[in-house]
Amino acid sequence: MSTATITYDDRTVRRFMTASIFWGIVGMLVGVLAATQLSWWQMNGKFLEAITFGLVKSEGLSYITFGRIRPLHTNAVIFAFVGNMVFAGVYYSTQRLCKVRLASDWLSKIHFWGWQLIIVGAAITLPAGLTRGKEYAELIWPLNIAVVVIWVIFGVNFFWTLAKRNEPSLYVSLWFYIATIVTIALLYVVNHLSIPTSLIHSYPIFGGVQDGLVQWWYGHNAVAFFLTTPILGIMYYFVPKAVDRPVYSYRLSIIHFWALVFIYIWAGPHHLLNTSLPRWLQTLGMLFSLMLWAPSWAGMLNGLLTLRGAWDKLRTDPIIKFFAVAVTFYGMSTFEGPLLSIRSVNALSHYTDWTIGHVHSGALGWNGFMAAGMFYWLAPRLWSTKLWSTAMANMHFWVGLVGILLYVSAMWVAGITQGLMLSETNPGGATLKYEFVETLQTIHIPYMLRSFGGGLYLLGFILCAVNIFMTARTGSATDATVEVKLLQKEKKDRMTLSEAFGSDPVIYAVLGIVFMILWFFLPPHADKAALIVAVILCIKGISVFRQSSKTWAEYFNRLLENYLPFTILIFGAAAIGGVVQIIPSLLVNRAVNVEDRLQLPYTPLELAGRDIYVAEGCYNCHSQMIRTLVPDVLRYGPAKDQGYSRLGESIYDHPYQWGSKRTGPDLAREGGALAAGAKSMRIGRRDNLWHFNHFLDPRQTSPGSNMPPYPWLFEAKADLKSLPKRIAVQSTLGVPWPAMTKDEIEQSARDQAVEISQALVKAGAYLPDRPDLEGENLRRYLSETQVVALIAYVQKIGTYQLVETPPAEVPPLNPDAYRKPVNR
Repeated sequence: MSTATITYDDRTVRRFMTASIFWGIVGMLVGVLAATQLSWWQMNGKFLEAITFGLVKSEGLSYITFGRIRPLHTNAVIFAFVGNMVFAGVYYSTQRLCKVRLASDWLSKIHFWGWQLIIVGAAITLPAGLTRGKEYAELIWPLNIAVVVIWVIFGVNFFWTLAKRNEPSLYVSLWFYIATIVTIALLYVVNHLSIPTSLIHSYPIFGGVQDGLVQWWYGHNAVAFFLTTPILGIMYYFVPKAVDRPVYSYRLSIIHFWALVFIYIWAGPHHLLNTSLPRWLQTLGMLFSLMLWAPSWAGMLNGLLTLRGAWDKLRTDPIIKFFAVAVTFYGMSTFEGPLLSIRSVNALSHYTDWTIGHVHSGALGWNGFMAAGMFYWLAPRLWSTKLWSTAMANMHFWVGLVGILLYVSAMWVAGITQGLMLSETNPGGATLKYEFVETLQTIHIPYMLRSFGGGLYLLGFILCAVNIFMTARTGSATDATVEVKLLQKEKKDRMTLSEAFGSDPVIYAVLGIVFMILWFFLPPHADKAALIVAVILCIKGISVFRQSSKTWAEYFNRLLENYLPFTILIFGAAAIGGVVQIIPSLLVNRAVNVEDRLQLPYTPLELAGRDIYVAEGCYNCHSQMIRTLVPDVLRYGPAKDQGYSRLGESIYDHPYQWGSKRTGPDLAREGGALAAGAKSMRIGRRDNLWHFNHFLDPRQTSPGSNMPPYPWLFEAKADLKSLPKRIAVQSTLGVPWPAMTKDEIEQSARDQAVEISQALVKAGAYLPDRPDLEGENLRRYLSETQVVALIAYVQKIGTYQLVETPPAEVPPLNPDAYRKPVNR
């Protein structure tokens, strides 16, 4: 057998690691700023006036308002910090596991620089209010295409490297990398399907409940396959390397991998419990979320038990500290996640800061500490020297640990407190005791502790950056060189697809899954027959396995020597859940299938206002979904028997805006009926002047509010010129817009703007910074502003028309649920 000397491409690894540290600090800094804004609204820019002693006048800066920088923070931490860390870990370990240099230096360079340019693009567009309005999927469509192109380049480089490998079998880390690449590609493409209206704007092809389902199929599994599976692959490589011991159990890693890949993809609907999402999807999401406990803890135990025999190093080795705590946080997060997916627990936790604490325990405790451990392990090897300061690394560990524990604990306290307060009724039980502002005042101290804890965590990574920088300065960049035995082609990738997919393990697994799905969907009696067949197949499969366990083991070992069929099986295991959940929703989310209400389409001006609402990121603090819970209905739905939100009330919303966090109240009932004698103007729960003053100075209408002012809405003009194109796209998506010419669309918007501005002036609206504007001049000025368009939209939210539906098709909430509601 011939040998060859190979020099690994560690330059690419160094680049991605350096970028990860840099963007991590940026993302965490933005996060600390966003956290402080929830405690002190003046951090939106008003503080500039204070620290300059009035020399700089600022009521707020549009590009650092919470609604805009929260998406910047999440994208920076997920895709910039963790993303670059993942690429560094994948490229370093894949070369060693395959005993070959990365397939293409050019693809590696394009991958690195392309990814950084995408991050820069996000850093520019998101603060500018250019967004799709979907969590973790906010980037505008040109950047989305760039992400797909760079991800394909990454995939080609990775799979090309696998094809050139000099190691016959694929190690467990490579399984997780493969699952990450193929599944993220599927998730990202489907959730970002959009029709552009301009170079910087588009509408998603999905709307309403369907958009919500697709969003959380993507959002939940972006956590699964971007923040979990690649980090698990990194864990399976770097933890054994750090302790110089093999993985505790290879068999456990097999169970961990396949169960995780198959089950995770089904769990997304648990983000939409107690909403108008069809009940069967909610139940499915909850059940699969609970099943995630087993494989997740299998991986956690496998990681911790790999550290056996090396616990004494915890006292002296910061790398082992980071890895041990990271895996522990993985176990904590994957215990808490299924817990929060239980319907009764979710009723308390959803829309509160408990969920925020859960997300950060995973992103910072699991991902962040794994990243730090990996960086400290890699740096001496990448620069051929010792770590500059072990003491500083230990300091980073303790500062970061205290920071994340403070953060998560504060969010637990804030979330549970807010959830309980918002559900508490007065002694009579007919009305609720607390309003949102009262809950914010109660949890102000936990919010301050959250900011302090986040600041400590940021400080830890600043220490890490200094340590890595000094390590690089004291050493010299080195690409490892090794001599390897070249693998003959006949010893890898020789299995045919018929051999791979025609084996007993695959046949029994596929048939069992098919009949279980049929059991769920078939009508009575037929479903029982499908269940019986599924049980028989399971029993038969177990029997065959016991009789020929060696044959099954040999099959799997052969499969690991053939990356293409292995990849196809992974894709199939991951994709089936999405197919089963999403395709039925394509049929449900239609006007002919709604319950008793159908959304009234927007007018042109209201659509312009909705686009402003999305651009300002209002969905980060406000939901538009009254859940099927008594407290929600008491707070938002009792007037005119409106009750909880129905599927049809948001059916034309592209994108949906149900939200996932309530810092302020739900807005699904803000809209109102047509005013007497008017054709376009709507008066909702509050009049136009209230909304005008609320956007100008929230504390004027809601004392104690932490919402920032929006002075730029009173200066910027509403974009009416783009409305014809946007309406044309929405018509293509099935929104029933009436036939209108370009001039008719713009004139309709102007007429409604004039109507609202006239009402505002008549009610006494004024602009403190523009005392020169009054009367007709003020009316003319306001009619062109964004604030009038936004008021038009807010006054329309939740308006619907009745449709004939048998009472049996309306899910009951209480005996009054079937009382005939009124048109809104």
